[in-house]
Amino acid sequence: MRRAFSILRITSAGPRCVLRATRGAVRTRPSFLDLTHKIQLKLPPTHRDVGQVRDKAVAHIIVVGNEKGGAGKSTVSMHVATALSRMGHRVGVLDLDLRQRSVGRYLENRQRHLQDLGLTLASPRYQELPEVDKANLAPGENAYDHRLSKAVAALEPDCDFILIDCPGSHTRLAQVAHSLADTLITPLNDSFVDFDLLARIDNDGEKIMGPSVYSEMVWSARQLRAQAGLPPIDWIVLRNRLGAQQMVNKMKMEKALERLSKRIGFRVAPGFSERVVFRELFPRGLTLLDLKDIGVKQLNISNVAARQEVRDLVKALQLPDVEVNF
Repeated sequence: MRRAFSILRITSAGPRCVLRATRGAVRTRPSFLDLTHKIQLKLPPTHRDVGQVRDKAVAHIIVVGNEKGGAGKSTVSMHVATALSRMGHRVGVLDLDLRQRSVGRYLENRQRHLQDLGLTLASPRYQELPEVDKANLAPGENAYDHRLSKAVAALEPDCDFILIDCPGSHTRLAQVAHSLADTLITPLNDSFVDFDLLARIDNDGEKIMGPSVYSEMVWSARQLRAQAGLPPIDWIVLRNRLGAQQMVNKMKMEKALERLSKRIGFRVAPGFSERVVFRELFPRGLTLLDLKDIGVKQLNISNVAARQEVRDLVKALQLPDVEVNF
């Protein structure tokens, strides 16, 4: 049975999100006030500062993250969010790449294209990060923390899932978002250049020498959640943008990911193959699940295979209360 939580606000210790388990004790969503690489958890001093708790469940937060660009994060984000929406779930989306805004642009394209066609299709709700007045921040508090907190709080009452798409770099917002993740999806190109973000490997691509920068950041996020008494992150690494040919590098990557998954604790799931259709859909803001609804009567073999990849991915995520029916 799914555990229910609620978001509320603490006043005397500064604005931050907290969680209340329905079975009792008040727990905090982390307040991220440390500006160094290592995030430190700051718990509220007492429970008497906690306001009235809304009696509802907090949305399940899905974070799509990888500190390297070009891994297909935005395509994965859009297809997962739209698939959940089409299955009847209420989905909110945040794009933390404040400059490029690929997912934000994708959803804007979708809204405009559907309006032009006069169609209404199930779509996730996009939420911009609100601005905050820095003059109202206490010493040491970070404006980006408050912007993300307010955005999550704005979506939470009306969403079953909140999907957060992170930029392809290490930023303050991405670091905070990873600590909020109930499910973390990391798309990974089938390349040891991308693998290097997870772990250092020997010259032959066989022996894992140790964790790398991104894995260390996820480990910090896991520690933070454990200190707050929150459930562990379900981390899924996607082998994304796969080629059709069985190359030696492809087999080495498969074995390396399998070994690494046991050492640092993630699941490996199938991602998307390298297909032109994924790039063609962006200007219209569509996904493979929408094609028949806009009048495509016959899907070609590549589109059918790609649609199956979307289905397999959503199943592999094992999200709460989700039964794949497409």
